[in-house]
Amino acid sequence: MKLSRQFPLNALRVFEAVARHGSFTKAGEELGMTQTAVSYQVKLLEENIGEPLFLRRPRQISLTETGERLAPQVTEAFETLQLAMAEARGETEVTLQITCLATFASQWLARRLGLFQLAHPNIAVRMNTSDTLVDLGREAFDIGIRSGTGEWPGLRAEKLMDVYFTPMLSPALAETIGGIHEPADLLKLRIFDTTDPWWHQWLEAAGVPASNLKPRANSYYGAQAFEASAAVAGQGVAILTPDFYPDELASGKLIRPFDLECTDGRGYWLAYPENRRNVPKIKAFRNWILNEMHGTEAPPQ
Repeated sequence: MKLSRQFPLNALRVFEAVARHGSFTKAGEELGMTQTAVSYQVKLLEENIGEPLFLRRPRQISLTETGERLAPQVTEAFETLQLAMAEARGETEVTLQITCLATFASQWLARRLGLFQLAHPNIAVRMNTSDTLVDLGREAFDIGIRSGTGEWPGLRAEKLMDVYFTPMLSPALAETIGGIHEPADLLKLRIFDTTDPWWHQWLEAAGVPASNLKPRANSYYGAQAFEASAAVAGQGVAILTPDFYPDELASGKLIRPFDLECTDGRGYWLAYPENRRNVPKIKAFRNWILNEMHGTEAPPQ
């Protein structure tokens, strides 16, 4: 198909950046253009289409209905071109930016990311671990792996796993008090993060008043993975998700003294902007991780 000389490729690139950032200024910073030049290119595209693409308000812009329809298709087209160029050059130039919770990153994702890279050698992965809830619609991340109920406006969320929790500790620490025979025995030892709602929920389910935690000094390490490492070292009892520690349980570095598991209804979710669901790199990662998690071909989007 031969493109007309009137095809507004530069204007489309500018429009894609403005739609992604929700800002003429940020789009200009990314593209190395002045805000005036960005506005001019968007205006050229609007004249070419014959419809406004943005609603302009003081200090705020938003996509019109036409802009909403156009933006995801333009983004997908540029991502496809970028990937095609990388493959043609034999280079890795397409970057997938992932923001992920530290525990999921260290206990699951980092151990398997190499498989994704082998399957998609032209997609470079950049991972940021943080508990901060990143605005995926405006910041430079393509995908987020989050804990919650899967309800984030503007994002498509697909469940990766349910989260269950139970106390775990090193066998050596358990032996310091002659073993753990009943749930109340756990309170004879140091507890990691006594303010964690998981502890309160589990103790109540086990028939032990959670109020017994109140007189204790609280130790908080910031992420479940860090508390697990401290538990392996025999420094205390942590309430953990057993699915993240199969190796530690199998080797005997950690034990779970009781079969009782609880859940607060939350889970780990893959989240990405609804209007970017067909971007090739996002689609590739989405299909890969759902297949890894559930062992079956990921359902179509």
